[in-house]
Amino acid sequence: MPSQPARGKDPRPMTPRCAPPASAPALSGKVFVLGISGASGAPYAVRTLEQLLLSGATVHCVISEYGQRLLFDELGVKKPTLAELCPNLSESPASAGEGAESLGAAEEGVSRETAEAFRGRVIMHPNKDVGAVIASGSFLHDGMAVIPCSSTSLGAIATGSGSNLLSRAAMVTLKERRPLVVCHREMPLNLIDIENMRTLALAGATLCSPNPGFYLVPQTLHEVIDFTVGKILDLLGVEHGLATRWEA
Repeated sequence: MPSQPARGKDPRPMTPRCAPPASAPALSGKVFVLGISGASGAPYAVRTLEQLLLSGATVHCVISEYGQRLLFDELGVKKPTLAELCPNLSESPASAGEGAESLGAAEEGVSRETAEAFRGRVIMHPNKDVGAVIASGSFLHDGMAVIPCSSTSLGAIATGSGSNLLSRAAMVTLKERRPLVVCHREMPLNLIDIENMRTLALAGATLCSPNPGFYLVPQTLHEVIDFTVGKILDLLGVEHGLATRWEA
């Protein structure tokens, strides 16, 4: 795991964020599951969450214990709430009646009504709650992404461990033949990782390693992050406006 950020260092500029929308988009009727585990890559996770919400989807989110530490180490997120994960989709200081300094990164935000709409579309599940709805095949959804995916979570999913909610939800997604996008974020690979990837690929998962495409000549870290997030959204069938494709 990465070390704790240096005192006084603000990691938030690492993460691309959309401009605060005037209102929450109409519900699309789509439901996705987002799993966040403890490999480096927190900016990928929060950008994916943001874009799913902006598409009008409802998102069920499960974060492993090391995933929560990852969010803190890389982004300074203390509690996995929408306000900390996606501050631009939360109340602005003016509408909240608080000073900007009390909201940290949420120097820009949305109206209270819009913030409440977004909050209602994110359901956080404890990783230990293997009885949560996303652990059941009878719970209908449109796909799951594990971003980032550690080698530990990769192995748990591939071997059918199911000892926590993240791996169990992923296993159920495969069982029900729904899209499962696994973004393994470790390198170099050993044979165990390779065999686990092979097992998941044969079971129907899509392995989507977060490798940036430099043919788009990215100028910022944000563009590098968006390249991978755009791929994830494409694989889930979600329309987006991220500039991630080769244009003729």
